[in-house]
Amino acid sequence: MVREILVADDHPLFREALRLALGRAVPGATVVEADTVTALLDAADRHPEADLLLLDLNMPGAQGFSALVQMRAHYPLLPVVIISANEDPTVIRRSIAHGAAGFVPKSSTVEEMVEALQTVLDGDVWVPESVDVDGPALEGAEADIASRLASLTPQQFRVLTMLSAGLLNKQIAYELGVSEATVKAHMTAIMQKLGATNRTQAVVLAQGLGLDQASRGTQPEASSG
Repeated sequence: MVREILVADDHPLFREALRLALGRAVPGATVVEADTVTALLDAADRHPEADLLLLDLNMPGAQGFSALVQMRAHYPLLPVVIISANEDPTVIRRSIAHGAAGFVPKSSTVEEMVEALQTVLDGDVWVPESVDVDGPALEGAEADIASRLASLTPQQFRVLTMLSAGLLNKQIAYELGVSEATVKAHMTAIMQKLGATNRTQAVVLAQGLGLDQASRGTQPEASSG
């Protein structure tokens, strides 16, 4: 059976490096590429039986761990390997706590990437040897925000990422091929699920899963409803 691998990264040269590693780790695999979170969601819709996702935390549309949380919520059987230039041990531990099956620094050699991919495909977790992932669980605030974001449908998440990028309702409607009324309905549902009272607060809440430790614990309060 030919395996399907999703590669989500906005740097063409690094996607080429990942294809090289995949060619060695999973010979003959079909590789489906995406360069934005929206493109990733579309690819996941088209390939629901994919065997593995390689995900860049900093690709367009991602707010730190938000894309990881969304993918784990809607494709729980799809193992996700984070591919990132950020080698902070705390970021690596948070990635695993949010459900990633592996974390591969972009500075890794091809041999290390191959080992990581094979390990995850075998059902195990892979992180750099220098990192201990048996630390404390996520802080309560971060886990709460992750739970709220996970409750969004993929289309609602698309709307939120576009809103976070500064797009207006009519621009979001055009990009998604829907009416402005539909976008407004999505926004109402998003705010309700996130416990936000307005669009700005919804965006700031989504940023609560950012990689910057300094921003954690400083998110505006939201209702629990």
